[in-house]
Amino acid sequence: MKKISILIPLILLALFAFTKTNSTSTESEKTNSKTEEENQKTTREEVIYTDGETTLKGYLFYPEDSKGKKSGVIVVHEWWGNNEYAQMRAEMIASLGYVAFAADMYGNGIVVDNPTDATKQSGMIYQNPNILKDRMQAAYDVLAENSRVDKKHIAAIGYCFGGTVALGAANMGVPVEVVVSFHGGLAGFKANEAMDNVQTLICHGAADQFVPETDVANFKKGMNAVNAPCEFKEYEGATHAFTNPEATEVGEKFKLPIAYNQAADEASWKDMKTFFDAHFKIK
Repeated sequence: MKKISILIPLILLALFAFTKTNSTSTESEKTNSKTEEENQKTTREEVIYTDGETTLKGYLFYPEDSKGKKSGVIVVHEWWGNNEYAQMRAEMIASLGYVAFAADMYGNGIVVDNPTDATKQSGMIYQNPNILKDRMQAAYDVLAENSRVDKKHIAAIGYCFGGTVALGAANMGVPVEVVVSFHGGLAGFKANEAMDNVQTLICHGAADQFVPETDVANFKKGMNAVNAPCEFKEYEGATHAFTNPEATEVGEKFKLPIAYNQAADEASWKDMKTFFDAHFKIK
């Protein structure tokens, strides 16, 4: 098995806002989620699944009135855990017509509210690539085994920590078709041949102090070296965590250089939809 180092220097950990037996159980509730774009109602299901002996808690979203199998999208949370923001993004994906799964990378549905705990939780994933791969494979299996999903078409998107995780999982062989990273870390990423079969979109804040130009350059160089298809979008003035409306308040509270940028948020979402239209149809 090919292995890629995705270890992030410990100083950066504090800055980032094959098969195991898996079991699942679900609890459904309907939500009247409406977006300006699609105006579709979605259904939300809590999904209890496992990675080995670790219990994971995710959330499945799908269009309430959808018929036939749809492409599936794993949504990976920021370093705060599988909180309401991650679930909101999964719900937005479902409103576009996909089946979306907000995955749990930490286990037991752990959600944290401060950088110290976030560093601890994310560090356990960054420092243990096998755990990263296994938990992403478990999330992949939830979608692949769902009757609403076309298991041949599964993507992964992620935010901050989640963007790094989505890239790392694809690079280690989790068979996703598409990866989209929103303000994810790029340090230490070394693309291998597995990325040749993955369509990748990077949505990067041009003013992100946690992702220096050297990381960007090394990432692009590595992807080019293995001929991996990749689109790299930069948003002027956007910092780390630019898609999260709470980023400005959180940044001020913990003295982190992060802020919400509405223009970049909307532009990156539009870029993702355009990318999906080209490479990842709903069905």
